[in-house]
Amino acid sequence: MAVAELSTPSFINTRLVHPSKLSFSTTHLHSHRRLAFPPLSRTHNARISCSLAPNQVQAPAPAQTEEPKNKPECYGVFCLTYDLKAEEETKSWKKLINVAVSGAAGMISNHLLFKLASGEVFGADQPVALKLLGSERSFEALEGVAMELEDSLFPLLREVIISIDPYEVFQDVDWALLIGAKPRGPGMERADLLDINGQIFAAQGKALNAVASRNVKVIVVGNPCNTNALICLKNAPNIPAKNFHALTRLDENRAKCQLALKAGVFYDKVSNVTIWGNHSTTQVPDFLNARIDGLPVKEVIKDHKWLEEEFTHKVQTRGGALIKKWGRSSAASTSVSIVDAIKSLVNPTPEGDWFSSGVYTTGNPYGIAEDIVFSMPCRSKGDGDYELVKDIKFDDYLLKRITKSEAELLAEKRCVGHLIGQGIAFCDLPEDTMLPGEM
Repeated sequence: MAVAELSTPSFINTRLVHPSKLSFSTTHLHSHRRLAFPPLSRTHNARISCSLAPNQVQAPAPAQTEEPKNKPECYGVFCLTYDLKAEEETKSWKKLINVAVSGAAGMISNHLLFKLASGEVFGADQPVALKLLGSERSFEALEGVAMELEDSLFPLLREVIISIDPYEVFQDVDWALLIGAKPRGPGMERADLLDINGQIFAAQGKALNAVASRNVKVIVVGNPCNTNALICLKNAPNIPAKNFHALTRLDENRAKCQLALKAGVFYDKVSNVTIWGNHSTTQVPDFLNARIDGLPVKEVIKDHKWLEEEFTHKVQTRGGALIKKWGRSSAASTSVSIVDAIKSLVNPTPEGDWFSSGVYTTGNPYGIAEDIVFSMPCRSKGDGDYELVKDIKFDDYLLKRITKSEAELLAEKRCVGHLIGQGIAFCDLPEDTMLPGEM
């Protein structure tokens, strides 16, 4: 999985003073003419706000000698006043939702943001505000992202804000997609990576806890995503732990692809696929409970040795194989899997099927150790929430591999004890199951 660039923890732990602000818009202009823009003012700590929600549009205020502290500057064509109230009365649009994305200048986000803005994710009647978190180093790239979103004229995209301050970006957000993480450098131990990225996600958890919606849904993509999700939720005690997810949907999609290829069917015939455990090479793609065209996989694919050995290995190492071919870790397919993960929560799960997500284990019905984030089978009613699937079969093969991934996550948890309120960290990782994209 690709790892998007993010600032070091020192940027994130510091609450930045609100700077002067520039105002942009993605509102559809109807018959109004767009005006040319003067050059952008570049400041490291700037916050750019693109567009206004319809109920926020006001006539330009009289000239003042000094702008109020938090009032966005009027800028270019967006100084004009648009009567959006009449437009809104002709549409059955829903209430605006706020979506935060960290690592917003990275490759994954470059694919994801345009899916979010187009209506592909939340629906053609759902206005969206995008709040993009980057670093001081990536700030000009964030400005470029904002410009591209403007030029795409998405009618549902009502606001875009960019900042390096998580307290600004996470304000009142309904969804937080945490993609940004520090990549693993040469000679860096995995324990060091857990600590460095753990500090980032601890700080982001605190920011979410302070300013986000109390029912915010959080999807952690930055690796090691299971333990980063645990750190994030432990630092956000006012948000339900159940609302935090570690992305394992790409692994599920890869497993479905391999089963479909082996069975000679198309992807839509493959269902009930679970990824158990950690997003690492200890993950367990479950073929025991999976189905092909409604039949158990083991009845369709008679080569059980292939299932136990080649299939499992292919899914576990697919990211690394892609890097060898492509020269970089997956970005487009990761963004697709993020979309799939969100859709699985905002749409009812088809009858009899389920999806995979790394979720908090406390209270799980499988006997998996509590107080970690572990990928398990989930169902949703389409309200953003989920329930764990109870009618699951286990055999010795499956249980043995689940136990190995569980042990790895427990070891990772001990390694970040100082970040989750459990005392001094103690790292005894059983082996280095390097994740694709960490290097």
